[in-house]
Amino acid sequence: MNIGCRITHTLTQPTPLIALLNVHYSRFGDLERADYLVTQPSVPLESYRDGFGNWCTRMVAPAGEFTLKTDGIFRDAGDPDPYCPDARQHAVEDLPFDTLVYLLGSRYCDTDLLSERAWELFGKTDQGWSRVQAICNYVHDTITFDYMKADATRTAAQTLAGGFGVCRDFTHLGIALCRCMNIPARYCTGYLSEIGEPLPHADDDFAAWMEVYLGGQWWVFDPRNNKRRTGRILVARGRDAADVPLTQIFGPGTLSGFEVWTQDVHGERPDIPDT
Repeated sequence: MNIGCRITHTLTQPTPLIALLNVHYSRFGDLERADYLVTQPSVPLESYRDGFGNWCTRMVAPAGEFTLKTDGIFRDAGDPDPYCPDARQHAVEDLPFDTLVYLLGSRYCDTDLLSERAWELFGKTDQGWSRVQAICNYVHDTITFDYMKADATRTAAQTLAGGFGVCRDFTHLGIALCRCMNIPARYCTGYLSEIGEPLPHADDDFAAWMEVYLGGQWWVFDPRNNKRRTGRILVARGRDAADVPLTQIFGPGTLSGFEVWTQDVHGERPDIPDT
């Protein structure tokens, strides 16, 4: 798969910036061509791992148009998301310490406002995989996808109240409901290809999904699509979207360009100019 992005900000002054745009280290073994981060104009880059293990790059962007670009090739087996209907739910007292943070409320996952509703909806469902799937079914069936109503400040409770959202909103609501039911859940962002999906395909974009802890490991669930998908490549994970912004600018600026590509290298290659 040829994957990458080009993101342009228009800045009014030199501005510090942090980018989370490189594929997660768990997929480094699948690299065919590294998705190095390059900028236009070129600036010094400094990289580090954050508290969740994500690869971050910091820089100071000059005033004017500033573009970040990645373009890599990754091998992917084309298998659908793993499936384990017998995966059990752990009692809270038996959970590993490093999963407990994913039971707590966070910026976009306001569990305090959703707990009572969650227990009304899912308190009588079977624990484990089937309970998480029931939550995904509910979110998928209750929330309407509307790209034109994207809102960077919308919380899980607001998504449920409004009845619409984009993939990050579906994911935040699914995570919040899982946490209310004592199931650790974390936010993931990355590439999700349309390879093998029925036409017409939507424009490529970054996607959001969640991972839940069942049966001693983390499993992918996708409330937005609510089905097993292929070509899912993780970039970053955290408590919610606040932990994994693709670009975080520390000053005034405008997003003036945004492109994402996810293509089968054996098929038609996208037209990707150098700048």
